[in-house]
Amino acid sequence: MEVCALASGSSGNCFYIGNGKNGILVDAGISAKQICERMAKRGKSADNIKAIFVTHEHIDHVRGIDVFARGFNIPIFITKGTIENCFVCSKKNLIKIIKNNDIIQIEGMKIEAFSKSHHAADPVSYNVYFKRKISIITDAGYGCKNIKKNISDSDFLIMEANHDEEMLENGPYPYFLKNLIKSDVGHLSNKQAALCVLEHSSKRLKNIVLAHLSKTNNSPEVALKTFNSILKERKDISPMLGVSTREGPTSLFRI
Repeated sequence: MEVCALASGSSGNCFYIGNGKNGILVDAGISAKQICERMAKRGKSADNIKAIFVTHEHIDHVRGIDVFARGFNIPIFITKGTIENCFVCSKKNLIKIIKNNDIIQIEGMKIEAFSKSHHAADPVSYNVYFKRKISIITDAGYGCKNIKKNISDSDFLIMEANHDEEMLENGPYPYFLKNLIKSDVGHLSNKQAALCVLEHSSKRLKNIVLAHLSKTNNSPEVALKTFNSILKERKDISPMLGVSTREGPTSLFRI
């Protein structure tokens, strides 16, 4: 399997998962032009994208879907609550409604949706199976039972590490926004995410890419330091740690 975070952060999120020949996107929150350019940097063509899977309706996850899906005639898999709360695509025949726990099979890959807690209508995260298991978990307020369950048998994890708790508390955001981010429908902090991995991952977990880092209330250095500090308590796991950014794609990971 191949994995690449094309973009991640409050300005746009998009993740590529493929089987070596064809692939899918989880979210398309950057422009169609940026998606094509960033895929090309990693030797991938938009012509080989077979589906887009949407996590929820916020603009940083759906911004580029309409142009990209229409341009390449790509089906869009999305929950009913999400499609009812945002514009996704003017070509209605491309929209495919899915439910929590649905499993869609595309090009030998199995894509599974599971619910999570976030301030959105019907948010989901996704697992992708093709010999290995990849879990993409962002935009979650806390480590619910679904998140814990899916961390427990993942081989590759894209995991939200949105903010450093101290940086958020002492930062410039207004009080109401700080409270939303810290709430059970907000975003996972570095510490919350690391503890989820510490307590629930198995020896199978070989890679973690930290995602959706706040530009204001976090930094790659701080997120990595927190994860390294917490995960060292487990002697039986030693996953490689990386960070996704808003400025460009990560490496193309092959697992």
